[in-house]
Amino acid sequence: MRLVREEDLDDLARGAAVLGTGGGGNPYIGKLLAQQAIRERGPVTLVAAEEVPDDALVVQSAMMGAPTVMVEKLPAGDEVVRAFEMLQSYLGRRITHTTSGEAGGLNSTIPFVVAARMGIPLVDADGMGRAFPELQMLIPTLDGISCTPMALADEKGNTLILNTIDNHWTERLARSATVDMGCTAMIALYAMTGRQVKESMVLGTLSLGQELGRVIREARDAHRDAIAAVTERLRGRRIFKGRVTGVRRRTEAGFARGSTELEGVEEFAGSRLVVQFQNEHLVAIRDGRVVASVPDLIVLLDSESAEPVTTEEIRYGFRITAVAAHCDPRWRTPGGLALVGPRYFGYDFDYRPVEELNP
Repeated sequence: MRLVREEDLDDLARGAAVLGTGGGGNPYIGKLLAQQAIRERGPVTLVAAEEVPDDALVVQSAMMGAPTVMVEKLPAGDEVVRAFEMLQSYLGRRITHTTSGEAGGLNSTIPFVVAARMGIPLVDADGMGRAFPELQMLIPTLDGISCTPMALADEKGNTLILNTIDNHWTERLARSATVDMGCTAMIALYAMTGRQVKESMVLGTLSLGQELGRVIREARDAHRDAIAAVTERLRGRRIFKGRVTGVRRRTEAGFARGSTELEGVEEFAGSRLVVQFQNEHLVAIRDGRVVASVPDLIVLLDSESAEPVTTEEIRYGFRITAVAAHCDPRWRTPGGLALVGPRYFGYDFDYRPVEELNP
């Protein structure tokens, strides 16, 4: 158990955006919301999963929708708490802890808002070990844990409770509601016991995010190669360095979809990289050959500062270094690949681990 204060969130938001693989929401907006909540209510207690009683009631907090929209349609700040209060009332039982649905810039910091404003501990874990675009794409789904009952709330004051027959239907119905709410909503979902958290979540990801942010900051301060430091910590591969020559991006059905094209420099001169995304980076194709794909992590970093660049922020002319890293091993199982592998997203090839594609 440790206390997380306002000043700790800079490193955490930066590092969580690395794990977010281009998605997970705008890290700057998420950091500001969390800092305001901590400033008003005091530090958040961050606990390891082992410290959570087996009979605790743990609920995930997150933003749902297109990250491109949230940059312009800022949250009011109380939506996620209203979603939690509504779900708590529906369950007829006090929620004792919150945690992250995914590792991502905003979706790693929104839980701090809930923890601070509701006075409950935050569990150091998430459901993916990275970010994915759909609600059923969590390891708890692999273990048969229901996403619902689920609560949604928007900035206008609307709230909604969903009960569905399975997690795929949760995604389908919640996505429709989110589009009607303006393409973003705050959500409370995946109510679990403490025992289920220990067995079905990716543990320690908030601490890992803070560590990655600190690694970048300290390397820059010491004038060392921050990208090399991040790559080493993730045990990843540097798969490209270049300049953005084109971005195709559209908001469609509650997602930010598109692709980024890069022209290589230095050892990658003469090569081209295309990164395709649906909120998060899905596939990286270099000179016509796949060099990384979901569920492995594809991270785009600013070549000078090593700051992670999200799908809604990237622009023509950006200097980018692309890094790929392994995912949680549970995603590499047949069940995991059926849920989040390249064929699920419509690609006509089978998954191969990033370390095989880039020996």
